Amino acid sequence: MKLSIQSAAFYFLALLLCSWFPVQAASVTLQITDAAGWPSTDAVAYLEAAGGQSLPKRAQSVQIEQRARKFFPVVTVIQTGTAISFPNHDTVRHQVYSFSTPKVFELKLYSGAGGDPIVFDKPGTVVVGCNIHDQMAAFIQIVDTPFFGKTDAAGKVVIDNIQTGKYNLRVWHPNMPTSVTMPAQPVTVANSDQALPILLTFKTEKK
Repeated sequence: MKLSIQSAAFYFLALLLCSWFPVQAASVTLQITDAAGWPSTDAVAYLEAAGGQSLPKRAQSVQIEQRARKFFPVVTVIQTGTAISFPNHDTVRHQVYSFSTPKVFELKLYSGAGGDPIVFDKPGTVVVGCNIHDQMAAFIQIVDTPFFGKTDAAGKVVIDNIQTGKYNLRVWHPNMPTSVTMPAQPVTVANSDQALPILLTFKTEKK
C-alpha cells in the first residue's frame, strides 16, 4: 500500500508526537493497616498478572548493606532474576548466609564488597542472617512481577507505571505468622490511578 505525501507526513508526525508525549501508565496507591490499627511499615505489596498478560522484566541494581552490625534495608522486594550485592561497611567482618528454599547461599567471612552479586531466580521469601552476629536479620521477598512496592513509615506505598489489565494484589510482611494466608485481592488497572485501603489480619508493629 502506497502512502500519499500528506498521509506519510501525518504518520511520521504521529510517531514523533508519541515519542514526545508517551502514554502514562496507571498507579495504585495502598494504605496498609495492621490488626491493631497501626500503619504497617515494611509491608510488601505486589500485583501478579491475572489476565494472561506477559509482564516485563525490569533490571535493577540492588544492595543490602551491613552497617552498625545490622542489615540495611531490613526488607527488600525484587523481581525474579535480580542480583543483590551485600557490601560490608562495618569495622568487623560478617559471614552472610541463607538456608531459605528459594536461594541457599553463604558468603564466607569478609569485609568490603563481598564478591559477586547473587542472583535470586525463584519466587518466595529468603531470610538472611550472619553466622557471627545472631541479632542480624534481613528479609528478601522475590516476586514474579515488576509491579511491587514497600510501605513507608506511614503504611503507604505507591505502585506506579502499571500496564492496564487484571491483576491479583498480594501483601506480605516479615511479621506475618506462618498460620496466616492473606487472600489475593482482584484489581483491575485501567487508565486512571486508584487508591485502596488494605487491612491486615495480624499485628505488624511493636508499639
